[in-house]
Amino acid sequence: MTLQVLLVDDEPLARSRLRTLLADCSAPAAAVGGEAGNAAQAMELLQRLSFDAVLLDIHMPGADGLTLARALQSLPKPPAVVFVTAHAEHAVAAFELEALDYLTKPVRLDRLQIALQKVERAVQAQGAVQPAPAPEVLLIQDRGRTERVPLAEVLYFKAELKYITVRTASRSYILDASLSELEERHAGRFLRVHRNALVARREVRALEKHYDAEEGEGWAVRLNGIDELLAVSRRQLSAVREALGS
Repeated sequence: MTLQVLLVDDEPLARSRLRTLLADCSAPAAAVGGEAGNAAQAMELLQRLSFDAVLLDIHMPGADGLTLARALQSLPKPPAVVFVTAHAEHAVAAFELEALDYLTKPVRLDRLQIALQKVERAVQAQGAVQPAPAPEVLLIQDRGRTERVPLAEVLYFKAELKYITVRTASRSYILDASLSELEERHAGRFLRVHRNALVARREVRALEKHYDAEEGEGWAVRLNGIDELLAVSRRQLSAVREALGS
């Protein structure tokens, strides 16, 4: 990979020296994507362009390099900071700002190459694919065995007598739990449609007129994957319509 580098130094000769050294770097290679003579110019470039690293002088007119390094931390994707300075006494302050390296002038090629290798590792770590979080599951006791049922597969929870029926597209389970506890724990994923039922928000397919032998004419919700209808109480009707619309 070729690293994109921003040079920030108020001395043109110092920037020229770094350009020459960077051209000789090969493991990794680096390209100068921009130059700035002060902190204000550097921030203007950083807000428009993307850089992997900033080679940053400390003593500059106006805001110094340490001040700029602090400001970089507020960027959505801050570049790695490598300080390049003639003053070794600022090293502690530099590393407190999470600088990857601290080079003293005159910079040697081998030392610059080591700093770029640190930048390369940081860029690779930043871009590494993070492992997906483990799916949320319900632990259900079924005929003497414990079964893990992914919460994403659950279409509804329905309270019946002392237990909860857990329905997926393929089968039903019995869960010893409280409907109100399930609602509180999984409010973002499930919606109450009736005093005795929660349904998966993303599986709501339709709201239909429905006649129930106990409650008479009313409304019911149809879910993806099953033919069964679930009654919707008048209190929950507006919430179901809102969920269906979204």
